[in-house]
Amino acid sequence: MRSNTYWNSATGEAETAQKPRKPAKTALVAAVDILARQEYSSAKLREKLARKGYTDEEIDAALARLVEKHYLDDAAACQRQFDYLYHESRQSVRQICLKLQQRGFARADVQACVPQDNYEREKAAAMRTLALKYKRTADKQKMLASLYRSGFDNSALRDAVETYINEEV
Repeated sequence: MRSNTYWNSATGEAETAQKPRKPAKTALVAAVDILARQEYSSAKLREKLARKGYTDEEIDAALARLVEKHYLDDAAACQRQFDYLYHESRQSVRQICLKLQQRGFARADVQACVPQDNYEREKAAAMRTLALKYKRTADKQKMLASLYRSGFDNSALRDAVETYINEEV
């Protein structure tokens, strides 16, 4: 174990070295640090700053400054995250919407991201889910129930199950 005690040759006494203290970060600096690692909604960022012990006034001022400087834009961040999940995952649109709302995005922002016609995408995502979970000979009702619980659209999940069962390997 290493000691922080040093011998001062000028005075002939032992001295303990003190580490210099870092100045406390402001809420704005902490918010920028958080956003540098990952994109968050205003609500989640507010929650993270509150957990770090900042006051509501400091948090409000920091968020206002971030919005003013265009570092924080809930609508654009919601759209980016929706697009990523929509194109890269096998989740239903309903699951994606719920996930984004849990991340602190407003329901209106999330609903604005949903395309009008998403039947083909829902069917393709349901097919990927079926391929990962079930053999083609599995019970049709179990497949339907599983997809229904996952939030897929009724017509898309029915067509996906029919196509999956009847498709040749």
